Amino acid sequence: MNTLLLDSDAVDDHARLADVIDAVEGAFGAFERGDTQMPAKSYIDLPRYNGDFRSMPAYLDTGEWDAAGVKWVNVHPDNPADHDLPTVLGTMIYSDPETAFPLAIMDGTTLTMKRTGAAAAVATDQLAVEGASSLGLVGAGVQSYTQLEAISEVRPIEKVVVSDPDEDRVQRFVETYEDRFEVRAGSIAEAGSCDVLSTVTPVEDPIVGLDDVGEHTHVNAIGADAEGKHELTDELLEAARIVIDDHEQCTHSGEINVPYGEGTLTDADIYGEIGELVVGAKAGRTDDTGITVFDSTGLAIQDVAAARVVYENASADGDGYEFGMIDTDQ
Repeated sequence: MNTLLLDSDAVDDHARLADVIDAVEGAFGAFERGDTQMPAKSYIDLPRYNGDFRSMPAYLDTGEWDAAGVKWVNVHPDNPADHDLPTVLGTMIYSDPETAFPLAIMDGTTLTMKRTGAAAAVATDQLAVEGASSLGLVGAGVQSYTQLEAISEVRPIEKVVVSDPDEDRVQRFVETYEDRFEVRAGSIAEAGSCDVLSTVTPVEDPIVGLDDVGEHTHVNAIGADAEGKHELTDELLEAARIVIDDHEQCTHSGEINVPYGEGTLTDADIYGEIGELVVGAKAGRTDDTGITVFDSTGLAIQDVAAARVVYENASADGDGYEFGMIDTDQ
């Protein structure tokens, strides 16, 4: 029995978003039902190298399938300038829960991009107006592409407005999608007036306010992934129905972490977790729902669910490099 090695291109090819969205939705449901094991993310700080390592293990059982794995990921801000490497590098080990055999080792960076977009799509499907046809993006980095690809799987997106101070990045985004969508550059308010808005910036001073969004806009707050980051103003958050992925992570390092820490927001201001909506324990958008916000921090169960999709699709297509990492003759 061999282990499958899958590089970033293979992960990109086989993390088909429709499949990943279904898998991530299943993972959120399993999390809500208590059918997951997901220890807290552990950190190894490396001040000598201005970086850190993080391990994210998880197991989940959706009732139809189960899966296990661990993502080993880092943040080294000096990598691009000093080593010509990305700031974040991820490696995913996907294992057979029954035997613990390492079924696949794959690029975790591309996997993270796909599962993050898929989580926003699950939330959008639950919380956006049914016929949402416009998407705003604040930030034109790599995640903005996945946001558009994933959200257009669950809503009939036609118009896209992207806002970013880097004109070159905006232009690259527009040129990528101008044959598929009515896409243009715009202000934050123009992006926010769309049916769906995804914010994908690393800011610590909020840049999207209540006046920037429509009365029924659904917002996917993606950028906050560390303590102190904060894309949406407190006024906007106070006016919105807030749905989170995980209470511990969101209150520590998600979009709500700053106002929650200051006492501006409390548990009473959190409508629920996305898993509650997935299993039907709480309603998604209803006729009287106004602005909604999904606070997405990213969970290890999403990585494992997405890794299963990649492994199954790659195996079916005969893709990847097989190697005998484990001596099974012993």
